[in-house]
Amino acid sequence: MNGATFAFDSYRIDKKPLMLHGHERSITQIKYNREGDLLFSSSKDHTPNVWYSLNGERLGSFDGHQGAVWAIDVNWDTTRFMSGAADQCLRIWDCATGCQIGKIENNSSVRSCNFSYSANMAVYSTDAHLGHQCEMFIIDVRNADESIEDADPILRIPITGSKVTSLLWGTLDEFIITGHENGELTQWDLRMGKILNSVNDHSKSINDMQMNKDCTMFITASKDNTAKLFDTDSLMCLKSYKTERPVNSAAISPILDHVVVGGGQDAMDVTTTSTRIGKFDSRFFHLVFEEEFGRVKGHFGPINSVAFHPDGKSYSSGGEDGYIRIHNFDTAYFEFNFDCQ
Repeated sequence: MNGATFAFDSYRIDKKPLMLHGHERSITQIKYNREGDLLFSSSKDHTPNVWYSLNGERLGSFDGHQGAVWAIDVNWDTTRFMSGAADQCLRIWDCATGCQIGKIENNSSVRSCNFSYSANMAVYSTDAHLGHQCEMFIIDVRNADESIEDADPILRIPITGSKVTSLLWGTLDEFIITGHENGELTQWDLRMGKILNSVNDHSKSINDMQMNKDCTMFITASKDNTAKLFDTDSLMCLKSYKTERPVNSAAISPILDHVVVGGGQDAMDVTTTSTRIGKFDSRFFHLVFEEEFGRVKGHFGPINSVAFHPDGKSYSSGGEDGYIRIHNFDTAYFEFNFDCQ
């Protein structure tokens, strides 16, 4: 970026992160609750966990899935937790007890799930598999119990094109944004079940999407080696953050103009490359200038999920190595400024 100078050392991010090791296989997703006191995690080992984010102590686990858990979410008041897995089930849990409230069985793996901001509804998507096409379901979760399995969804949308790999609720729960395997972004009108808008700014699969604090923008992570910033309502691409490896996850700081991205090689290639070459580090970019200013190493494989703490004072990363790392930012991180001349 012309007119700007950058100097930032990764050691300023954190000197000694908390290491959370309660999963036996690779992490698939991590997510904070709204207050940030709890960190939820899912893995290919079938059992989502919940941790205290302050000290890394494991609070409990959610036992019941029979396959890799691909997606998780927690509602706004941390009373309900939701998980979707390769056992073709979406399960809803009570956060206080860890007990299952209800489950919905499907024809294929549940790839993504999300509570609406009101927490009255939830959306999830299934994979295209063995003759079954990808579908998206909007369900009522206000009084979820065992009967939810037999209840009709509010809306069922068959996906005729590329399958859904990630999704988000839009403004005021009026629409849903889906990211697809072919790199497409689609905006769906929930009243009609029709497509409102569609863009193709990515050339490969979208692995992750996360909103900013006020939900006016969201960031995508793609196998095309980029993370991109989009306007929530118009789907206009605002910024692009380029790397040399597939990007598996990206998040936006709630207090600073920073984004963090994580990725690396595909899992099948990990054993053929050293940690130094594999780019297994979190990378920090300036939201506006699109310039990288810091890296944090530590994982022994690709980073599959990253998330900022809601207060912006720390962030977490979950990797193919099965570890979750909670990094607290040093004072120097908050004092660092871009020198634009």
